[in-house]
Order: sequence, then C-alpha cells, then structure tokens
Amino acid sequence: MGFLLFVVGIPALMWLVSGMPALWPVPLGRAIIAGLLMMGGLSLSVWTIVYMKQRGKGNPMDAFGHEVAPRTQHLMTDGPYNFNRNPMLTGTLTYLAGVAIWLWHWPAAVVWAAFLIIMLVQVLSEEKRLRRDFGQEYADYCKRTRRF
Repeated sequence: MGFLLFVVGIPALMWLVSGMPALWPVPLGRAIIAGLLMMGGLSLSVWTIVYMKQRGKGNPMDAFGHEVAPRTQHLMTDGPYNFNRNPMLTGTLTYLAGVAIWLWHWPAAVVWAAFLIIMLVQVLSEEKRLRRDFGQEYADYCKRTRRF
C-alpha cells in the first residue's frame, strides 16, 4: 500500500498538477541529480522498512493517533535510526524531491511542500506516542539524534 501511495501516487499527482510534462528528454545534469535523489531516497526507505520488520518486529507509525500496523516492541535507535529518527520519511521526502527536480515545474514543488507539512504534523503526533511508550529512553534518543 505504501509503495502505491508514496512511490507511484504522489509522483503521479506531482506530474498531473504540473500539467503532465514530458518525462523525457531531461537535461543530463538535472537527470543525474534527480536520479541520485530518487535512488538514494528509495534505498533509505527500503532499508528502513526491511530493518524495521527484521529488528523491530513491527512499525512505529500511527496515522494521526490510530495504529496502522503492529507497533514495535522496543525503541529502534541503530541501523538507519542511528542517522535520524525518521529515516523512512527522510527517504520518501528525498525521493519526492528528486521527482520534483525531474519534473522541474513549480506545482510539483508545492505538492512536495504540502506532503512535508502533513508529514511533519504526523511526526509530531507520533513523537508524543513514542514519548509515552518509551519515556526516558526516547527522550535520550531525541537528544542525540535529529528528527530528519
């Protein structure tokens, strides 16, 4: 479901609101930058998903206070979570930034910014639950690790 929404759906929306520009050809420099961002973002997101399933045995995500998947049983602070507290979202935002650069139309950037704002509200909600579930362990983690 996440793949359809974040990897296909939002980019399709970005393309539609941008007036459905041709996807090829793209200037080489822009294609390289956009491609690196998209591949790097997808790689980080996939690493996080695999790591979360293997090590966390669940998912820390709530959808605005509603559990959408089994919650992790312990706070994950290593692997991709060693770099920031929201590596899957960081990867998704990076991927979508690459899409916006590839499309090179301001409405795509507006969709990216709207997604960022919505996800920031979601992250703040999720952090409240993590503070409640993991207490001082989460507070210490927040002190040493950036949100994004």
